[in-house]
Amino acid sequence: MEETKITARGRATRQRIIEATGEQILAAGIGGTTLDTVRAATLTSKSQLFHYFPGGKTELVREVATWEGQQLLAAQEPFIHDLSTWESWNAWRAALVDYYLGLGRWACPIGSLATQAAMTDPELDAVIGAAMTTWRDSLAEGVSKMQAGGLIDLTADPQRIAVVILAAIQGGLVLSQPMRSAWPLEAALDSALEPLHQVAS
Repeated sequence: MEETKITARGRATRQRIIEATGEQILAAGIGGTTLDTVRAATLTSKSQLFHYFPGGKTELVREVATWEGQQLLAAQEPFIHDLSTWESWNAWRAALVDYYLGLGRWACPIGSLATQAAMTDPELDAVIGAAMTTWRDSLAEGVSKMQAGGLIDLTADPQRIAVVILAAIQGGLVLSQPMRSAWPLEAALDSALEPLHQVAS
């Protein structure tokens, strides 16, 4: 549904549904999230849900993925658009850890959706893939800025380093879940940033 066609109050209700669905998916997965559980959490009727999301659960989950991707990148602002100094990388790392702490669950919304998307919906998979690509490219651009500033060796592969960092984040979160602690994520992030220090000029 085009948001321009609904009132401000309607947009607020629609957004509330998206956010509540995102929380449910993070806790129970796509399979464990139903329109009935969403209705119960948001105190909305079936007709309201289909008014805002005519495509039902499929459309709603896609909207959740889009929103989660935006939230993830926004949480890394403004640092992710700098990353030209060691200080900016450290600030980015701290902001990312704070973001995951604030979620109250040791899981990445986009990462969690990614493990389920390919099995459920190719369009959902594309939305998540686009978010991951934007994230990876932003980190790779930061590596390139470090190279341009003479802080790391020009032989380093920015895309490869960015992928290593993303993989470490997702793996660190998996280990943080059962421990209910930030330190596995922080350790994984530190290890992921080590390649940058190894190629420092």
